[in-house]
Amino acid sequence: MKYWFTADYHLGHANIIKYCNRPFKNLEHMNSEIIRRHNSRVKPNDTVFFLGDFCFKNSKNRGEGINIKAEHWIKQLNGNIIFIKGNHDNNNSLETIIEKIIIYYSGKYFCLVHNPEYVDIDVSINLVGHVHDKWRFKRIRK
Repeated sequence: MKYWFTADYHLGHANIIKYCNRPFKNLEHMNSEIIRRHNSRVKPNDTVFFLGDFCFKNSKNRGEGINIKAEHWIKQLNGNIIFIKGNHDNNNSLETIIEKIIIYYSGKYFCLVHNPEYVDIDVSINLVGHVHDKWRFKRIRK
């Protein structure tokens, strides 16, 4: 069994392709390729920590996504997935109560959270999602 950490699949989110310049022809291509890549690495008994923005269910009159619930995507993915809530996970039927979690693995503490604004500065390793291709950060010296 292995542990995996990932975020921001945005399954079903049509506009994420143009927002982040993702290399997919269309939404169907993106969804199927993300699922294929995930399953090529993650085995059924592995554990996946998913750091938010799993899928995007269309809101009425918004038109950015498709009307498919999270369960549809979860059934297609290998691994036992532990979901940490992202900013797009309020409207997609993903039912998780975890907003931040700290784990101890391989002799180190890890803080897992979607938005980098909510990292735990007392934990030496923070894994985040949310920023896609717009990484900017400040190193704060104590």
